[in-house]
Amino acid sequence: MGEQVRALQDDEFLNPGLFAVEYGEELWSTQTGEMGLSCQSCHGDASESMRSVAAGYPQFDEELGSLVNLEARINEMLTAYMDAPALPHESDELLSLTAFVTYQSRGIPIGVDISGEAERYWQEGQEYYTQRRGQLNLACNQCHDDLAGFNLRGDRISQGHVNGFPVYRLMWNSMGSLHRMFRWCNWAVRAEPYELGSGEYLSLELYLAWRSSGLPIEAPAVRP
Repeated sequence: MGEQVRALQDDEFLNPGLFAVEYGEELWSTQTGEMGLSCQSCHGDASESMRSVAAGYPQFDEELGSLVNLEARINEMLTAYMDAPALPHESDELLSLTAFVTYQSRGIPIGVDISGEAERYWQEGQEYYTQRRGQLNLACNQCHDDLAGFNLRGDRISQGHVNGFPVYRLMWNSMGSLHRMFRWCNWAVRAEPYELGSGEYLSLELYLAWRSSGLPIEAPAVRP
């Protein structure tokens, strides 16, 4: 990330991702669903109840018997406890709520649990990360480990850390989730992308969160 993009990200007034945080704050207190509840109805002040929450996702949910990320958890709360419809992937509403909740953990280091049932998802994510794919026959690690810091088409290749998501990406001129970035990377190497929220992407997300262990959350980050 260049100095100009970093300066834009760190500016509490100019960072375009903060518009999503503001909208998420509005949604937090907006009643929805048949029960007429808002997120605030149960969780109160997000700056207290949501502090450090995002740092532990994705995580294995024993009741659901599956790996869930923060977006999936938000939708579970909406459908199971508020009798409200799930929010579509990449919708302004889901991105904004995710950005708002994650924003409460700014500065908190990422620390996901990969023990127990979560371990097999971590292993699947590691396998995905090192598997060549697409017409370009490239694996994630070839760019984000071997070539991190080099330039590609004018952009600096990142180390693949995920502590800034959801991000405002200048190329998209909009907010985007980590899974949207996965799909973009798949297209970039001419590989068939998976569905947003797929098991493959969830496992990869867990592995990358583990790789980012100890890095402070800085969402909403700005990316080229």
